[in-house]
Amino acid sequence: MTTPRTEHLVLPGVLTAEQAAATVRGVLAVQREDGAIPWFRGHHLDPWDHTEAAMALDAAGEHEAAERAYNWLAAHQNEDGSWYAAYADGAHDDVTDRGRESNFVAYIAVGVWHHYLSTGDDTFLDRMWPTVYAAVEWVLRLQRPGGQIGWRRDDDGTPAADALLTGSSSVHHALRCALAIAEQREEPQPDWELAAGALRHAIRRHPERFLDKDRYSMDWYYPVLGGALTGTEAKERIEADWDRFVVPGLGVRCVVPNPWVTGGESCELALALWAMGESDRALEILQSVQHLRDAESGLYWTGYVFDDDAIWPRELTTWTAGSLLLAVAALGGHDATCAVFGGEYLPSGLDPDCCD
Repeated sequence: MTTPRTEHLVLPGVLTAEQAAATVRGVLAVQREDGAIPWFRGHHLDPWDHTEAAMALDAAGEHEAAERAYNWLAAHQNEDGSWYAAYADGAHDDVTDRGRESNFVAYIAVGVWHHYLSTGDDTFLDRMWPTVYAAVEWVLRLQRPGGQIGWRRDDDGTPAADALLTGSSSVHHALRCALAIAEQREEPQPDWELAAGALRHAIRRHPERFLDKDRYSMDWYYPVLGGALTGTEAKERIEADWDRFVVPGLGVRCVVPNPWVTGGESCELALALWAMGESDRALEILQSVQHLRDAESGLYWTGYVFDDDAIWPRELTTWTAGSLLLAVAALGGHDATCAVFGGEYLPSGLDPDCCD
């Protein structure tokens, strides 16, 4: 196992160089030889969290391991362009949820663009283009007339009529990355641009087009993290519900009013804050979740029930570690991570804000 590059993963009160290296080794220890990255060994893999962990490996300079993760997706993509929602321990032939979720499928575009910006590997981008293209086309077949993206297609082919704000916001981010890949390859996709614009308009102006999940912190910050809300709109949204979701010194609630803070949501909020230009608050959030760190493995517990002073569930997940590493990488100035989550090289102005 290589020694991870950690110079941009050192952050006061969050990670020392030694701790960062231990966290990266913890993720690598879970990765299977075929490239699959399950939540933890013995649990399932889902394509979104698998990609998040792969992006964290790229941020640490573990490009070969990250490429193996993307090769796993390319090798096991369904003929229609999708992936299943869950694979037992990352085994492609042991599917435990045969539904297919739109944001899970779309997220490969974010990971592939991040890997390309991390490595400059044109051959990789060319090889992955058919995979990304098929995934995006599958996702856009779930777009509703109002711009929102249906969240799932069941195994029998039945599409969900409902859309999730968090999932659609993640798809918005993925579409922008897919468009950046298309531009890099000089293969413009005007239909994708129109779809991204309609989606952004729905997120910004039509909350009624999404299921009401207002209790969940992800619905609060994901329109910002996914790049649909920026500037004043982003700041107003974050300020409006800060006190509902942020528990000072502990992190971010997953859902109100439950006394449960989670590492993944906390680190994603930190990324959103960084993208807004609020690095100081992002740092405070990342510092607040260090009580979730497991010193032995370098990984992070999923969550903490503060009323009971209890770690729950008792699981150390690669995607929690991945989200923390990506947030730290952004604050540390890692070029690819900053570009992907800060919007550099990504298309803007896709929402004309002129039609309903």
